[in-house]
Amino acid sequence: MKNLILPLGLALATVPLSGCVTDGYGYGEMEWSSYPYSGWYNGYYGSIYDGYWGTDNYFYFRLDRNDHRFRRGDHEHFRRGDDRQDGRFRRFEGVMQPPPRGTRMPNFPQRDRQRPPR
Repeated sequence: MKNLILPLGLALATVPLSGCVTDGYGYGEMEWSSYPYSGWYNGYYGSIYDGYWGTDNYFYFRLDRNDHRFRRGDHEHFRRGDDRQDGRFRRFEGVMQPPPRGTRMPNFPQRDRQRPPR
């Protein structure tokens, strides 16, 4: 019986840690994993709320915090890197905020590609 207490105690100690898992889109039981972004933007779409660089190298953005859809920006309006050749572009950077549940996030750079967004 004494030999069973230690393994059982170790197994039970790991159960609370399972609540801290995220689903690749930042949603989890207890926390949001922020996603920083930066680049160059010429202001074509107006002010943006937040966004991310997709796996297809396009910038996806939302216009406000209640937006349930990330729009894909055009390469003519969003650029990456340190290219300052065009004076219309201004540097922008930020951190993506937690999107509402059910938000469409195409080409989001995630680790677990098998789980769709909620």
